[in-house]
Amino acid sequence: MGILAFIGSVILSLLASARTALDELGRGLVLLRSSVAWLFRRPFRYREMIRQLDFVGVQSVVLIVVTGAFTGMVLALQAHIAMKRYAAESLIGAAVALSLARELGPVLASLMLIGRAGSAIAAELGTMRNTDQIDALSGMAVEPIQYLVVPRILATMIMTPAMTVLFEFSGMVGAYLTVQYQMGIEGAIYMQSVRDYLGWDDIGHGLIKSVVFGLIVGLVSCTKGFFVTGGAQGVGLATTRSVVISSLLILASDYLMTSIMFRPA
Repeated sequence: MGILAFIGSVILSLLASARTALDELGRGLVLLRSSVAWLFRRPFRYREMIRQLDFVGVQSVVLIVVTGAFTGMVLALQAHIAMKRYAAESLIGAAVALSLARELGPVLASLMLIGRAGSAIAAELGTMRNTDQIDALSGMAVEPIQYLVVPRILATMIMTPAMTVLFEFSGMVGAYLTVQYQMGIEGAIYMQSVRDYLGWDDIGHGLIKSVVFGLIVGLVSCTKGFFVTGGAQGVGLATTRSVVISSLLILASDYLMTSIMFRPA
């Protein structure tokens, strides 16, 4: 009887989790639909948009540059260890460039933005919800979704590709310096390998991924913050869940898009 009760409790827990997930998915889709509807309606919140672009992108530059540089340096070291066995050190540049452009640039840049900007967006909107600031906007005839949500989603969609390019550039520079000054390989060989193997399709596919990742970061963070409940504890949980859910969705969508974009001929 105890085993049956345990199994029943597990099933009920799974059903409750599934219902919660469906509720959150519904809230996200409703928020996305409303955001698209308010995107083309006046008044346009240019000042708020610029503020969010600065917060999401400009204030993340140092984090992105440092993370990208060390990622490129580690990639160069690992590629050198692997390719030295086959006397293929001349392909280190291609390995680093393709890895950054196709996968690591979009994914890691997005994950960095989740931790720095996405969590802050969820916490800010959640605090505004708990302190009735969102309701106050409605009372002043200001549409909260247009004023709060639309600029944040647009900012993440615009700045994530920009930060991805910066991440990839700093990663390639870091790899170049590692190859030339630590491994003793001519920088010209590294650059020639990059030119031979890295194509515009690789960069373009990575940027398409980054736009989707930016939408995920903005939408999940705004959804968790906008519909928060439970006071200060609810804000903390919403912030944590926004980071976890965004990260999982980015990794899952990265797999799906990679399987579509880079399908073997």
